[in-house]
Amino acid sequence: MADRLATAHHEAGGFFAGLASAGIEAVPLVAARALPGGPMTHDAFTSLMQMIEDAIAAAGPLDGILAAAHGATVSERTPDADGHFLQLLRDRLGARPLIATIDPHANLSPAMVAATDAIIAYRTNPHLDQRDRGLEAANLMALTLAGRIRPTQAASFPPIAIGIECQDPAALPCLPRYEQAAALRAAFAGLAPAASVPPGIVISTSIVLGFPYADVAEMGSSTIVVTNDDPAAARLQADALGRGLWDARESFVPRLLGVEPAIDEALRLPGPVCLLDMGDNVGGGSPADGTVLARALLRRGIAGGFACLHDGRAAAAAHAAGLGGRLDIAIGGHSPSWRGVADAAPLAANWTVTHLSAGRFRETKPRHGGASEFDQGPTAVLASGTGLAVMVTTRRMAPFSLEQVRHVGLDPAGLRLLATKGVHAPVAAYGEVCPSFVRVDTPGVTTADASRLLFRHRRRPLFPFER
Repeated sequence: MADRLATAHHEAGGFFAGLASAGIEAVPLVAARALPGGPMTHDAFTSLMQMIEDAIAAAGPLDGILAAAHGATVSERTPDADGHFLQLLRDRLGARPLIATIDPHANLSPAMVAATDAIIAYRTNPHLDQRDRGLEAANLMALTLAGRIRPTQAASFPPIAIGIECQDPAALPCLPRYEQAAALRAAFAGLAPAASVPPGIVISTSIVLGFPYADVAEMGSSTIVVTNDDPAAARLQADALGRGLWDARESFVPRLLGVEPAIDEALRLPGPVCLLDMGDNVGGGSPADGTVLARALLRRGIAGGFACLHDGRAAAAAHAAGLGGRLDIAIGGHSPSWRGVADAAPLAANWTVTHLSAGRFRETKPRHGGASEFDQGPTAVLASGTGLAVMVTTRRMAPFSLEQVRHVGLDPAGLRLLATKGVHAPVAAYGEVCPSFVRVDTPGVTTADASRLLFRHRRRPLFPFER
């Protein structure tokens, strides 16, 4: 784990660095990762929990645990998977400190809060501060073990679900809420390193935006405040942040742009332009093979168009045909998710194989998700006769790195419109070459219009579903 993660941009890298800086021995336990894509099977979840229990038992006496949870994990029989996982850690630790980091797309639960001494959510989207939050968590652990602080936390759960399009902490409507949270942390941040920490001072704040694609009772937004040895102060400030979200609720209703108007707008903007395919958001759990935007680009014959589709059969056919080979096939649109969505059907054309690769690439810069190594399996680029290039991959891959495009020999800066399957996550990478971004209201399991989704388990009432 140390070899793979100590220098990573993930929060685990911050854990290692922060503990080393404080002179505390790190005892690596378990690291497990999955790309979002529906509930975890019961067998997989049970096996993972057993791995964690075995690792804790084998580690011997521990002074505390730093846990890099996600917060929106769902298992078939355990909807609040993160609450279960953190309670398992609490049961093994007893009264010793347990400090966790979570993604701001978590669906925070009271069980997660009750099991931990402190929870810290990332403050950026794309998530570029994961390592920093790991450092923050390690610092709180060091202060706790030294007896300088006693973290006490509270969470607020206003009845609001924030649309995915509006979940950018650096822009309206989120920005004022994040500024409010930052102001609460200012006094603690301004303390000298050796200064005593006053009781009641706010030592951490988090705004948890929520993950609207999980049909669980916890789905929605929340806030967390951690104070030094003052539960009442934590409750007061967490509720104040929660009221801020509630009072601004109307501003979190998305204003959506359809496919054709979005492309029209993109063509008026300086290029390259990144078209964000919100309905097929891989980081949100989509199948990554929706053809809606690729079909529109092909139909309009826009030179310099690019899209990426998860289609292992097409990738295999391209490798069999070789560079320069011609294929008369329909690509993408094979997932059952697209049944009944006409514009997401397999995209038929006569294609030329222009690039082939094994699908492995490396990212050296901080990017959403904190990963460095990527493997999307055998990959090919297929060119139409109308100026559209489509990358087909054997494995699903989220567009977190521009090396996904470059590793096959394409120059993204030389393209006109790049369709990427995400909402905020691709911005950090594609911002290197794209001066403009347009979010597109496409159909799919990660639609930006949550009113199109069927929920059976979410809490009620919940804005904006119950206005």
